[in-house]
Amino acid sequence: MSQNKPWLSWLLLLFLGITWGTSYILIKKGLVVFSSIQLAALRITLSALAFLPVFIFRFSKINWKKWKYLLVVGLAGSGLPAIFFAFAQKELSSSLTGVLSSMTPLFTLVIGLLFFGLTFKVRQISGILLGLAGTLVLVWFGGSREASGNIWYGLLVVAAASMYALSSNTVKAYLQNMKSLTISSTSFVLIGPLGLAFLLNTDFFQVMENTPGAWTAFGYVLILSLAGTVIASILFFRLVQIRDAVFASMVSYLIPLIALFWGYQDGEQLSWYHFTGMALILTGLYLSRERKRKEIQTT
Repeated sequence: MSQNKPWLSWLLLLFLGITWGTSYILIKKGLVVFSSIQLAALRITLSALAFLPVFIFRFSKINWKKWKYLLVVGLAGSGLPAIFFAFAQKELSSSLTGVLSSMTPLFTLVIGLLFFGLTFKVRQISGILLGLAGTLVLVWFGGSREASGNIWYGLLVVAAASMYALSSNTVKAYLQNMKSLTISSTSFVLIGPLGLAFLLNTDFFQVMENTPGAWTAFGYVLILSLAGTVIASILFFRLVQIRDAVFASMVSYLIPLIALFWGYQDGEQLSWYHFTGMALILTGLYLSRERKRKEIQTT
């Protein structure tokens, strides 16, 4: 498909960039009312419920011999990042979070090299080091200014990016022949009970009943779950299959630009470290992808 319709992969990439770039401002709006664990658990639960009819319909077609990989995709591609982002954005702006998440392609490359048999080229090191330098700028200065000196919140976003990288590499390596809708529905339903258990062990229903603006915040999380998680995950896994994990992770070129735009619209202050860190990361991504493209053409 990607050879006959190359525009399709780029269209998917653009849609995912806009959708996921908007996710951080939606998380921010949801955290006005909900706690971090409530927002993460609600996001996982709503996504799993949305996928449940699809899971039931496709149950007989699921290759359960690969349940371990589907569980990895569920936890690494959705469950853990949802928790990490919710806790990080209690202290970090949506702009900074979005820019930090652009480390995903570099982690995708590194994890692919170390654990999934991708060919290692020394020239790619320059791109990886530049990306890491940009991340350090953002974590250090962003953490110190926005989280009272606690840089660990920035590292939560970095950890989430590494989880996304693990998930996309797993899909490409072990679930290549499974339909993207099956991957998404099964992986979410597998982690759904965990999200529901966390949610029921909070005061979520009391918050919904007694807190002003609770239903508005719920609406933001619902949009986040259906658009930013359910629809986007299906399209992302499809993109990984028709191209590759590193190309699909290039969506992170677009995410920080969209996140910065929404953060600015919401009154967040943009500083030199946002643009310096983003420039270093995007330059690193460009160098890494340029090397990869040349290697593919010469093989």
